[in-house]
Amino acid sequence: MDKDRQRIEDEKYMRRCIELARNGLCNTSPNPMVGAVIVCDGRIIGEGYHVRCGEGHAEVNAVRSVADPLLLKRSTIYVSLEPCAHYGKTPPCADMLVEKGIPRVVIGCQDPFAKVAGRGIRKLLDAGCEVTVGVLEEECRCLIRRFITYHTCKQPYVTLKWAESADGYIDVCRTGGKPVVLSSPQTAMLVHKLRAEHDAIMVGRRTALLDDPGLTVRRWYGRSPVRVVLDRQLSLPQSLQLFDGTVPTLVFTGEARESLPGVEYVQVDFGRDVLPQVLAGLYGRGLQSLLVEGGSRLLQSFLDAGLWDEIIVEEAPARLGTGVPAPQVDRHAACERRYLLGRYYRHYENRHW
Repeated sequence: MDKDRQRIEDEKYMRRCIELARNGLCNTSPNPMVGAVIVCDGRIIGEGYHVRCGEGHAEVNAVRSVADPLLLKRSTIYVSLEPCAHYGKTPPCADMLVEKGIPRVVIGCQDPFAKVAGRGIRKLLDAGCEVTVGVLEEECRCLIRRFITYHTCKQPYVTLKWAESADGYIDVCRTGGKPVVLSSPQTAMLVHKLRAEHDAIMVGRRTALLDDPGLTVRRWYGRSPVRVVLDRQLSLPQSLQLFDGTVPTLVFTGEARESLPGVEYVQVDFGRDVLPQVLAGLYGRGLQSLLVEGGSRLLQSFLDAGLWDEIIVEEAPARLGTGVPAPQVDRHAACERRYLLGRYYRHYENRHW
């Protein structure tokens, strides 16, 4: 097969790997999403993806799905991420592929995790496998951008999310009462989907006090993220939903306090930049991704510090006339406008993966 035809074929099956990998979106963290496809004589004979952290990896699930194992010895396996080469909760996938005698391995991107980082590829090459690396590499890296950011930048992947009115406000000015609801029932469901995709979710002290948010996943399937709040002087009342113990909560504070069941108090220095300390605290607890939902001051702080990776802004048709101004994004930031469930969204990416 000539090079162009081979490239087209490799990309076709790698796209299927990416499709499969996305099925693990809410369940694989802290592991990355990975998909695998096994092809023999131009036909898919096996597929798999990493379903849940602690369970079989994509390559293992794909191999198990093959009805006739003898076909493996003349097959190609496509995998969106370099097969692991170390013992974790499961044995190394690279060793398994060598043992099964699969002669050709096509890989989307190299694993940034230090315990793998090329070692899986080296094992396959040393065993005599034909290895192709970098097929749809950008798409494969985008798939695991949270995993890459965590392991290369040593901090969580940060997503900022808010809804704003047609005239640029996110709420009315108030000292109490309920916040203005700008999302529709359908787009509110997407907010909960976004929560399920992140390891942690953060709000500022004022938002916690005024809105008393639960910050849980209720309108989507998935686990609720760890809740994070700033409370410098520990002034938030314990009656808030954040402290109900149903979901772990981290309180970053300037005061010393012994942690309670379900609530951990983390003392930071408010005399220095606080947000890097918060991100360091989350990184140290193995939390790979953070969703910041508000309020406006907290969101703007992340923006001003450049501590963000992705921004999602829902454009609501309502006009408030006055109120709390929406955060301001640098006009030079790359923006894509999308239409979904009756609303426009502005989507920004701060790529370093």
